[in-house]
Amino acid sequence: MIFESKRPAVDLPKQDLATVVLRYAEEKADKVAIIDGPTGREVTYQQLNEQVNRFATGLHQKGFGKGDVCALFFPNCPEYAVVFLGVARLGGINTTANSLYSSAELVHQFNDSGAKVLVTIPQFLDRALPAAQECGITEIYVLGESDAEGVQPFMSLMDNNGQPPKVDINPDKDLVALPYSSGTTGLAKGVMLTHSNLIANMVLSCEMNTIKETDRLIGVLPFFHIYGMVLILNLALYRGLTLVTIPRFDLELFLQVVQDHKVTNMNLVPPLILALAKHPMVDNYDLSSIRIVSSGAAPLGSDLEKACAKRLGCDMYQGYGLTETSGASHINTAPVPVEKMGSVGPVLPNTQSKLIDTETGAELGPNERGEVLIKGPHIMIGYLNNEKATTACIDADGWFHTGDIGYADEDGYFYIVDRVKELIKYKGYQVPPAELEAILVSHPSISDAAVIPSPDEEAGEVPKAFVVLKEAMTEEEIMKYVADQVAPHKKIRRLEFVDEIPKSASGKILRRVLVEKERASLAG
Repeated sequence: MIFESKRPAVDLPKQDLATVVLRYAEEKADKVAIIDGPTGREVTYQQLNEQVNRFATGLHQKGFGKGDVCALFFPNCPEYAVVFLGVARLGGINTTANSLYSSAELVHQFNDSGAKVLVTIPQFLDRALPAAQECGITEIYVLGESDAEGVQPFMSLMDNNGQPPKVDINPDKDLVALPYSSGTTGLAKGVMLTHSNLIANMVLSCEMNTIKETDRLIGVLPFFHIYGMVLILNLALYRGLTLVTIPRFDLELFLQVVQDHKVTNMNLVPPLILALAKHPMVDNYDLSSIRIVSSGAAPLGSDLEKACAKRLGCDMYQGYGLTETSGASHINTAPVPVEKMGSVGPVLPNTQSKLIDTETGAELGPNERGEVLIKGPHIMIGYLNNEKATTACIDADGWFHTGDIGYADEDGYFYIVDRVKELIKYKGYQVPPAELEAILVSHPSISDAAVIPSPDEEAGEVPKAFVVLKEAMTEEEIMKYVADQVAPHKKIRRLEFVDEIPKSASGKILRRVLVEKERASLAG
C-alpha cells in the first residue's frame, strides 16, 4: 500500500537555493534575520544579503567557481548562513563537517568531497589545519583572530563591491550541499543534494505547521547536520523569521537565550526534550514565549512528548527524515491529537511512502511493521563516489530504502520503531531498542537510558539497558517497571548504571559505542 498526503500537491520554485531562501532580502530589509544568541549581535535581512554577495564575490576573486567545494567546519553563528548561501550563489557545493570530527575524519571528508576551500575558527585549527594541509587545501579562512601560518582572515573575503557573477544553475542537477551521513558502519558517505532537493524539503515542510512572521526560531541544533541545515537555518530565512543561533548546547545558556530573546519555536532532538521535561533548572527561567516545539532525528516516546508539552504549556509535534531525504519526509501537525502523540505524522505533500517486509520485500498495509520506503522530490541523487551504496538503497523504481522500521495506522500516521540494523534478535523475536528506551525514560527517577543487544548463548541476544539515574532505584525495580509494560520477549534482562549516554551531535544515541564497550567487557 502506498501512502500519500491528503494535502494538495505544492508548486515548487524552479530557482537556485540562494534566490529562494533570500526572497525577503528587500521586502524585509530592516527586519532582524539572525541573532547571535550569546552576544546579541544582530544581522538584518538586507545586511545578510549584502554579506552573502560580498562573500560570494570574494570567493570568486580567489578562483572559486561553479562545482567547487567549500568545507564548513565551525559552530552555529550568523556567518554560517553567509558562507552557505554565498557558496550556493556561486553554484558551489557546501560540505558541512561535524564540529566534533578528528583530523583523520576531516581528512576523509576533505579528500572524498574534493574540498578546495575551508572556513573554520581558531579553536578548531588544531584539527582543521593538519587535515587541510594533508589534503592540499591552501585556501583556509578563519572566523576570528589567528596568527597561525597558512590561514587567512575571513574578513579578507568581504572587502569588495558585493557584485558576484551571474551563474547558470540547473536546480535539478547541480549540487548545493554535500553533508556526510555517519551511518551505523564504515566511513561516512557524502550525500549529494541538489538545489531542488533542499528547496523541496523547505517548502513542503512549511505546509505542515503554521509559521507566523513574528516567530523566533532557536538554532541550537548543529547546522552541519541536515536537520539544522535545512529545517532550521535555511527554512527560518526562507519564511522571513528571526533565527537565534547558539554555538553549542549548554542547558543553562540555552534556557537563558530562549528567555532573553523570547524564542517561540524550537526544533529539537529527544535528549533536549528530555532535559526540558525533567531537569529542575528549567523552573528557573521564563519560557512562556514558547508556543511550539518539534522533535526529530531520533524516536521520541509519547509519554515524554506529553510531559514536555505539559511542562512548557506549548504544542509539540514530531517529524521524521534523513540526510538522504534532505531533511523531513513525514511531519505531524500541531496541535497533535492525544491519540496521535508518538507519531511522526503523515508523509509530506508531493511525497509517497510505503512499508515492506524486511524478509520478503512484500508491501504491507496499515499497522504492519516493516522497513519505511520514501519517494519524492527531496530524495538525494546518490552517494558521492559510491555507486554501490547508492544502488543498495535507491531501487530501480526510485524508492529510497531508509533502513528504519515503522508502521502506519489506518489514517496514514507513521510511527518509527527503530533501525533495521539495530533491532535486537531475542530467540528470533525482534526487539526495538528505542521502544524500551522510551519506557525507561518515562520513569521519573530515570534521567536517560540506552538499550543494546548483549550476546547470549541461549537466546542469541538479550536486551541490555544502560541507565542514568536521577533518583535511587534498584536494578530489580527498573526491570519490573519495563516488564510490566511489554511482551515477555522484550523484557530488559541485563542492566548497567552509567553517568551518561554517548550521543552524536544531532542527539542520536551512539549505540555502537555501547556495543563495543559490551563486547570488550565480555571478551575481558
